[in-house]
Amino acid sequence: MTEKMIESVDLLVIGSGAGAMTAALRAAHAGLSVLIVEKSSKYGGTSATSGGGLWIPCNHLMSSVGIDDSREKALTYLRELCGNEVRPENIEAFIDNAPKMLQWLEKNSHVRYMAMEHYADYYQELEGAAPGGRSIDPLPYSAKALGDDFLNLQDNHVQTKVMGMMGYTNIEGAILLSKSPGWFKLVLKLAFEYFADIPGRLKSRKSRRLTMGNALIGRLRRSLMDKNVPLWLNSPAKKILVENGKVSGALIERNNQLVKVNAKATILGSGGFEHNQALREKYLPKPTNANWSSASPANTGDMLLAGLEIGAATHLMDEAWWGPSITLPGEDRSRQLFTERSMPGSIMVNRAGKRFFNESVAYTTAVQAMQKEGNTPAYVIFDSRYKREYPFGPLLPDTMHLNWMQPPRFKQILTKARDIEELASTIGIDKSGLRKTVDRFNQFAANGKDEDFHRGENAYDLLYGDVRISPNPCLAPIEEGPFYAMEVYPGDIGTKGGLLTNDKAQVLNTEGAPITGLYAIGNTAASVTGRYYPGAGATLGPAMTFGFVAAEHAASEMSES
Repeated sequence: MTEKMIESVDLLVIGSGAGAMTAALRAAHAGLSVLIVEKSSKYGGTSATSGGGLWIPCNHLMSSVGIDDSREKALTYLRELCGNEVRPENIEAFIDNAPKMLQWLEKNSHVRYMAMEHYADYYQELEGAAPGGRSIDPLPYSAKALGDDFLNLQDNHVQTKVMGMMGYTNIEGAILLSKSPGWFKLVLKLAFEYFADIPGRLKSRKSRRLTMGNALIGRLRRSLMDKNVPLWLNSPAKKILVENGKVSGALIERNNQLVKVNAKATILGSGGFEHNQALREKYLPKPTNANWSSASPANTGDMLLAGLEIGAATHLMDEAWWGPSITLPGEDRSRQLFTERSMPGSIMVNRAGKRFFNESVAYTTAVQAMQKEGNTPAYVIFDSRYKREYPFGPLLPDTMHLNWMQPPRFKQILTKARDIEELASTIGIDKSGLRKTVDRFNQFAANGKDEDFHRGENAYDLLYGDVRISPNPCLAPIEEGPFYAMEVYPGDIGTKGGLLTNDKAQVLNTEGAPITGLYAIGNTAASVTGRYYPGAGATLGPAMTFGFVAAEHAASEMSES
């Protein structure tokens, strides 16, 4: 490796996810010179592969779906959820600045969203929870606006595409997964748009109709291109530089050279440590495995370790954005069971063959139930009616007659048996326990009431219910053979513990004082939502909000110096 080169900017942003890009864009509009550096060969990180939704209390889009919100309601909800795990001023900073960030982006960038009326907060039992509207969905975006730079965009996670090709919005996904009226016409529409884009197909298999996280990152990237903000790919940060007690930039590896980037402020937005097995073993609950994560494989906690080297404090290191996951051969990350366990006619059981939670709860809550003794691994159980009607992992509903197009390795992911007892024996769980559980569950389905876990009794549960099923859209009997099972692990979509920050996103040292010139956002920082997941988009909403806050604070500090 050759000797160090030197670059100088006002603001160095490490990472290229939604929070990092928002920070860079806000700083560029404030007149700062900005450089974004990205470790991998693609930009967007886990943000690009995510659903792209944001959780923004009191956002201006809620009125369009007739939902009212207030600062007091949002504060009450988050305070109840977080308890003493999060500084009160950080919670207030998020709630006060999130709506401002969204409005600023809509005015100064290509970013556009719509409110999701029926996407309820995840903890409906808590005071201040909203029935919908706080979670917002990115509008689709045409990659034509990015030109060839589109090819450098991290692709959608494979599970957010039909047949691994056609993306869909969160709202379209809810229609497809629950087979609501018009779902088949939607499939045909998506397929037509994909195959009709001949110029796009000649360049790449990737769809140029960007949805979910790709839509968000595509819109942010175009906005940064408009401001001529440089983005270096294949440029990992190797070390945070400190001079005279202040962070002065970072050492970046680029083109086999070490580049010393001098910066008046540095923002760390490079993701968590979910793909660093050693750090997982050190901090996360056991058992834990990097293969169970659905996040970007490039997220190995580099900037967390760099922060620790200069005396940064950490918080919530034993937590992650949990989600029940399955692993498939040939894929570099897991797939999350966001909806499959929730659709009527499926249950999850432990080795004793017993249900242990409401399968329709939010994904973090599901894994927190799995982490209790005896519940890992768990097994999702369903019958032929379910397989015929709903997707599971990469498999489409049998009624679509398209699974013949899937790779052969996908067809072997399920364990199949003629009856419940044979299924239990094959997967190695208690036969009588599973038989009793299925019989009891079938009675609940017939009566429409889950007497054990109250599945289908709140707005969030009903999100992925089947409107054709009554009396409870979340409950259907498991009675039509053959029967199926698959092993499920306590996975994640990223870690949520990290560097401790204040309400300005400044990194704090072990004595509680800000480290001058250093900010952390997203999964590089400890989460403002504590140990819980308040609603869809609660990863990206705070990441972008504190990216916005960090950029404004850094710009203000520079103007005063």
